[in-house]
Amino acid sequence: MLAERTHRAFSCRGTKLSLSPTTIRPACRRARPFARASLAEAAKTTPTMDKAVVLDRIRGALWGIFIADALSMPVHWYYNPGDIRRDFGVIETYQAPKARHPSSIMSVSNTGGHGRGGQSGRIIGDVINHGKHDFWGKSGVHYHQGMKAGENTLNAICARLVLRNLAKEKSYNATSWLQDYVSFMTTPGSHNDTYAESFHRDFFRNWAAGVPPERCSKGTEGHNTAQIGGFVMLPPVILSRLDGPAAASQRALQHLSTTHDSRKLSGYAQKYAELVYGLAAGGDLRSVTSAFAAGMGIDLAQLVPYDDVRIVHSTFGSACYIEDSFPSMLYLAYKYADSFEKAVLANTNVGGENCHRGAALGAVMGAGLGESRIPPRLISGLADSAAIRAEIDAFVSQLHPDLLMPDTCQAAAQP
Repeated sequence: MLAERTHRAFSCRGTKLSLSPTTIRPACRRARPFARASLAEAAKTTPTMDKAVVLDRIRGALWGIFIADALSMPVHWYYNPGDIRRDFGVIETYQAPKARHPSSIMSVSNTGGHGRGGQSGRIIGDVINHGKHDFWGKSGVHYHQGMKAGENTLNAICARLVLRNLAKEKSYNATSWLQDYVSFMTTPGSHNDTYAESFHRDFFRNWAAGVPPERCSKGTEGHNTAQIGGFVMLPPVILSRLDGPAAASQRALQHLSTTHDSRKLSGYAQKYAELVYGLAAGGDLRSVTSAFAAGMGIDLAQLVPYDDVRIVHSTFGSACYIEDSFPSMLYLAYKYADSFEKAVLANTNVGGENCHRGAALGAVMGAGLGESRIPPRLISGLADSAAIRAEIDAFVSQLHPDLLMPDTCQAAAQP
């Protein structure tokens, strides 16, 4: 514990973040973007594991996406944690959203493309998210109004689409994925979510104008692009082959480029791929997250004594921007490295961009601890639990049949 009245600090872009037992005063809001490479150190903590353990961790990473997202769905973008306590108390299980959202800004979001704007555009309602346009222009409407407890938000639903496509193709195929993505998103009734992030809206604004799918993400770098929502679909791609972290990163970047044209986000995505792959291949969760954070100039051990709300909201930032959400995710994974359940529930109850940060965190926790360490109630409580299990089973059987063969002595993955 930090001694009373003793201040410690870590470097943040050349300034200092002062920590005390009573106050955290960030002198800046941005962690350094991997200024010091510590991947060699992280690699030292990644032993080669046997097949059963690697299989358990791959399955855990996939379940983690959907569990953490669904837990946070009713309080997604609650930026005041007090509003969570008022509306739900402390969330410990899946719940449906309230009719009204205390801090919704969906009414000022652009229904015809990315970012903020009016509701004259009809990308939302006519091209994607059919029948949902009218909800966008009303003040206080929940982003996920009408959804049931345990349902997933749109990005996690798209992660299931990626899972199914990988099982169908038996490898990553960007052309096939884009065909499935366009078909799914433009089919009325394919999902029940109301909100779609800027990248979806921009993609289909371009598509509706006749742009080929492989070019629909181009030219979208900007305020709304470098967000952690772009990571939700990556874990299935990262873990589709056990061919080393470099190859996994290249696959992740290839997939990311189909929906996000952002150099900043790509830099973080490369590190995220290395993190998820390294954990699934046997890395120690606390050691690996500590090493990645050190590469950003962050000492996670120093932050553990503090309240999660203070660290996530005041030290890093609770919003979706990747420079805020990535270190927040690392912090939660490190602090709760011994418990999948504690990590994902802490993420939910801290508020902010907890769905997409949660999906990314859930994959990290699952990759580090495995399906066997996930409480069964969190799996069975998902609204589409049986279908998701079937999709994970198909993914494993088609892409990793060798892991299903009983051989716990042979090395399974390239560390």
